[in-house]
Amino acid sequence: MHELPLLINITVTLCAAFVGGLIARRLKLPTLVGYLLAGVAIGPFTPGFVGDIHTIEQLAELGIIFLLFGVGLHFSLKDLWAVRDIAIPGALIQMVGTTGITLLLTHFWGWSLPAGIVVGLAVSIASTVVLLRNLIDQGMLNTSHGQIAIGWLILEDLATVLILVLLPTFFTSTAQPLWQTAGLAVIKTVIFAALMIFVGKRVIPWLLLRIAHLQSRELFIITVIVITLGTAMGAAYLFGVSLALGAFLAGVVVNESSLSHQVEAEVLPFRETFSVLFFVSVGMLVNPLLLFTHIWEVIALLALVVVGKALIVLLLGFFFSRPARSILVVAIALSQIGEFSFLLGQTGVNLHILTQEQYSLLLITALISITISPFLFRLYPWLEDRLRSFPALWSRLDRHGPVQEPVSAALQNHVVVIGCGRVGTYLVNVLSHANIPLLVIDLDEERIKSLEQKNIPCLYGDAANSNILAHAHLAQARLVAITLPDEVSSLSAAATVHDVAPQIPLLVRATTQQAVAQLITSGASEVIYPELEGGLELVYQMLLHLGYPEQNIQQFTEAIRRDHYNMDITHGTERNALAQLLSSTTNGTLPQAT
Repeated sequence: MHELPLLINITVTLCAAFVGGLIARRLKLPTLVGYLLAGVAIGPFTPGFVGDIHTIEQLAELGIIFLLFGVGLHFSLKDLWAVRDIAIPGALIQMVGTTGITLLLTHFWGWSLPAGIVVGLAVSIASTVVLLRNLIDQGMLNTSHGQIAIGWLILEDLATVLILVLLPTFFTSTAQPLWQTAGLAVIKTVIFAALMIFVGKRVIPWLLLRIAHLQSRELFIITVIVITLGTAMGAAYLFGVSLALGAFLAGVVVNESSLSHQVEAEVLPFRETFSVLFFVSVGMLVNPLLLFTHIWEVIALLALVVVGKALIVLLLGFFFSRPARSILVVAIALSQIGEFSFLLGQTGVNLHILTQEQYSLLLITALISITISPFLFRLYPWLEDRLRSFPALWSRLDRHGPVQEPVSAALQNHVVVIGCGRVGTYLVNVLSHANIPLLVIDLDEERIKSLEQKNIPCLYGDAANSNILAHAHLAQARLVAITLPDEVSSLSAAATVHDVAPQIPLLVRATTQQAVAQLITSGASEVIYPELEGGLELVYQMLLHLGYPEQNIQQFTEAIRRDHYNMDITHGTERNALAQLLSSTTNGTLPQAT
């Protein structure tokens, strides 16, 4: 057998990530925790199989590129501008404050000044991936609380991209003066950004549209990959800026295209797969023994991430015109560090600013903070009650009046519509015209914004893969309708609804005939299979035109529905209905045409 080191490493890495991610989700933790622990398991510091870190790191570079492309694809200057009064000054002050405290801490440990700065910047920024998942799970994404937190992190992401550009300039030995090196780096970055914004913004969307007209999905996917990788590599080799910045700006430009949603759908498998390799490669650098030999350093950094940043945000809340609940949500949301922290730490190691041991301490801190982050969100009501127990403090924070709450908070006797595609939109229109209270759950941002403009209550999130259904008040609902186009998602959502509120009528749209019986088993009250519904309507019209009585035809078609669309007419009920249909004529044969 030929030696296949690359294939072996990819296979083992993905298998370990699969097991780790599965365990994490079973424990209601972010899958990111599972991927990092998978890296620890196959890393050089634990027994068993040891992956080739250099091979996996090269693959992880693709993860960084696709990860930053995805960040750029979702970048919204409009969202940032809407909360600019708190997000811009708040994020910058919080980053400076956290970095300053970290510098004092690391100086006490005897670390160098550059190492303290890099670690300080790394712990000052939160993970966008973890934040979005937490907000979706808590039903807060499309609330004012969530929008402020997202705007805050957008600013942190932008600042981090700039830091990644300038960091090599300040800490690379060169004969040129620092101001000259830094100035040249900034000029190159500005030129590249200008080319992307003014030229790429016109060329790339135009190219995507032309390729789409060729009606070749494979060619469209290749085009997206070429744009992503080509822009990142061109940024690095032609302008000397980071791969991360090139990929980020490529995403920002593609976001301007009318095909951005299709691009996201096509690039998603690549982004998720290679991002997993990136997180596993990060986990491979973690030495678990450091948790015991440097326990006090880990506790101090973790306290700074979880408690220190939250306190800084709460203090800033006294000066911003935002309600206390929004400040509290932001404080909880920022109490973790993630992907950009890894990139900063990795850059610090490459520039010989950080030792491998110092970087491992940062990684252990990130791993623990990401693990406890969902539990902090679950403590939100308790934390609010504790703050309210100090009236003077709460009134000082909450002097800015009420705030938009999760849309489902006041809903009673409502219909929950999961999925708002063509079928879901029709249901929503009927319910709206009938003045029946409803709540829509969907994963498409544009649909959610459109629904909000019509004052229709909605929640952004994937009902199949998150805890979003916990915020739909299912126990008070009258009915749930699932119209998702994906069979697996429908099965998962149906099972969850049945577990939470088994007494609620559950209507589900099936996408395949095999899924009909599975959905009934999962708890669906009624399953509608649109494709065969069309076939039943044709049967109905055909028999009606052939002269059979309408009542008998209806009995026959209903029998087929009750038998889960079994067209073989093998069930007793169907045979009886067919026999009654045939006996409705004089001789049991087709009536003669008139």
